[in-house]
Amino acid sequence: MSRGIRAPANLPELVKTAFARARGDGDLHYFPTQVTILPVGNVPFQLRFSPALANKPKAPSPPAGSSPSRRQQAAPPDPFADPPRALFVADLGPAHYLVLNKFAIVPEHFILATRAFEHQTDVLAAADLEAALACIRAYDDDSADAGELFVFFNCGEHSGASQPHRHLQLLPVRRMRDGLVEGQEKEEAEGVHRGGEGRSTWDVLADGADLAGVPFATFAEDIHLGMSPGDLFAAYLRLYRRACHAVAAYNGDGQPTGEGDESQAVPPATGPTRISYNMAMTRRRLVVCPRLAEGDVVRSGSGSEERPVGRLALNGTVLAGTALVKTQAEWDALREDPGQLAGVLARIGLPRRMGDVDGAML
Repeated sequence: MSRGIRAPANLPELVKTAFARARGDGDLHYFPTQVTILPVGNVPFQLRFSPALANKPKAPSPPAGSSPSRRQQAAPPDPFADPPRALFVADLGPAHYLVLNKFAIVPEHFILATRAFEHQTDVLAAADLEAALACIRAYDDDSADAGELFVFFNCGEHSGASQPHRHLQLLPVRRMRDGLVEGQEKEEAEGVHRGGEGRSTWDVLADGADLAGVPFATFAEDIHLGMSPGDLFAAYLRLYRRACHAVAAYNGDGQPTGEGDESQAVPPATGPTRISYNMAMTRRRLVVCPRLAEGDVVRSGSGSEERPVGRLALNGTVLAGTALVKTQAEWDALREDPGQLAGVLARIGLPRRMGDVDGAML
């Protein structure tokens, strides 16, 4: 019998050490953030602000007037084809490896990538999920009390995906809490108005009952650390297929599309995905969130003085209950009017009435 995929038992320490070394040597970019909690109804949502991220290094553009073939040749290289040794963490089974995120907002952010090129827009394979659960298990078993791991996956044009090579992203939950207490105390001292009566205690959204309180539909099942790869993959397929059927049944008016039998066909277990979606995995739960938009405009002022000041874009960390802005104007506008965050969240996916936390159609 195969032993299956197992992560190194000391994975949290490997990640921590690799991150500290790479940061110290200048091999990765870490963008510190300010953080506050905004209410989305009664759900506490993290908002982080990183002005330095606006200056994130970009790949050079092809020369003006260059031919299409020249522009294609100048496309950014695949960062997961041959990752820098300074960012490498560990091999994981025959088909995957772990590497640090070169552009980190959360310390110790690392990535699970396929060794050979696989499409980010294809349905996940059983081995992808098995490898992710192995990492979650390594953090859960760690004697140094590293805490839990949040795993997310961005798939499709509306999901916040940025690389075509298949990869899942992993964040230590304890590092996602960095700055929370200090940030809240500072804002309370400064009398910052956040509007609403939402709770101030943040926890991973995908893990708790708050998932039913957000304005976008999600589909979820409970999982556990001892789950077999086959059972885990089956759970993922059920959620993905429910999300596909929900999107097929929905248009902008919330009415059936009239696609008939085609909309009810079972989405295949391999090949290109039919929808944009985010997936999240914790030690307790697997969640799929169908996406219709990556984000929306943030505005400042009111009435005739209202003006757009930026655009809030959201990836799979939305299922952790987090959002990120890059400019002072966006940061100020959302803190002054947290209802804007709730409004953007209501427009990125299916309305909550299309599904509940268990994925049942309402």
